[in-house]
Amino acid sequence: MKMNEKLLDQQIEMWLSEDIGFGDITSQATIPQDSVGTGILYTKQAGVIAGLDVATHVFANLDPSLTFTKKVEEGTCVEKGVVIAEVEGSTQSILSGERLALNLLQRLSGIATETHTYVQKARTTSAHVRIVDTRKTTPGLRMLEKYAVVVGGGHNHRIGLFDAVMIKDNHIKGAGGITAAVQRAREAISHTMRIEVEVESLEQLEEAIAAKPDIIMLDNMDNETMAEAVRRVDGRMIVEASGGVNLDTVAGIAATGVDVISIGSLTHSVSALDISLDLNERKR
Repeated sequence: MKMNEKLLDQQIEMWLSEDIGFGDITSQATIPQDSVGTGILYTKQAGVIAGLDVATHVFANLDPSLTFTKKVEEGTCVEKGVVIAEVEGSTQSILSGERLALNLLQRLSGIATETHTYVQKARTTSAHVRIVDTRKTTPGLRMLEKYAVVVGGGHNHRIGLFDAVMIKDNHIKGAGGITAAVQRAREAISHTMRIEVEVESLEQLEEAIAAKPDIIMLDNMDNETMAEAVRRVDGRMIVEASGGVNLDTVAGIAATGVDVISIGSLTHSVSALDISLDLNERKR
C-alpha cells in the first residue's frame, strides 16, 4: 500500500498538536533558541526498517528548516547499532519532534520485521504463498501499518469494508446461507469487485465452491483439512488460510498449498523495534 502524503501530513499535524500542545516547555526552558544540533537515529536491536519517509514528514511539518538524511533505505535489514538517519537544525525542534518520529518508526519497523520473519518462514515450504495483513489495525494508523507490511515483504488484504466483499459467518447467518449471500452480493456490486467467502468445514466448502466466489477463506482448519480443501478447490478459486497462524505453524500451513495466509497479529499485537535518537553524539 502506498502512502497518501496529503492524509499523512494531516495526521502528523494532529499528532504533533496532541503531543506539543501550546509548547514544548522543557526544551524551550532549557535550550537556547539559537542552539543547533544533530539528532542521530540508530537501532538498538536488529530488524527491518520502515517509516523513514514518515519521520521525514514529521520533522518537515514541525520545522521546515530541519534537514533529515536517511542513512539506509526503507526495507533494509539492519543489525543492532546501525545509524539509520540524522536530522540537523534547531535543537529545540529536533527534541520536540523526537517522540512522534520514534513512535512511528518503531511501530512500523516492528511490523516490517515481523512480516519479514513470517515471509521467510513460509518460504521454507511454499515458493508462491502470500503473507497478508487484516483489518486488525490501530485506529488512525491503518494506512501506515499496511504500508509497513508491504515494506516487510508481505501483501495487503482489503483496506476496509469498501473495497472487497468478505462474507463471514455472521453474514452467512444473516443472509440464510452461503449461496444466498454470494448471489445477493454479486447482484449488488460492480463486476470489477471480488467476493470472498469464509468457511469453517468441508461441508461449507462444497456449498462455497458451487456458489463460485473469487476467494475462499479456510477459517481455523487443521492442516490435513486445509490440504483436502485445496485439493477440492483444484485451482478454481484463490484459497486463503486464516486463524491459528503463528511462527510455529505458518510453514506447515503454507505446505498445504493455500495461496494466501492472513495474519492479524502482524498489526494488532506486534512489538515495536527498539530505535533511539541521541543528540550530537551516539551513546556507546
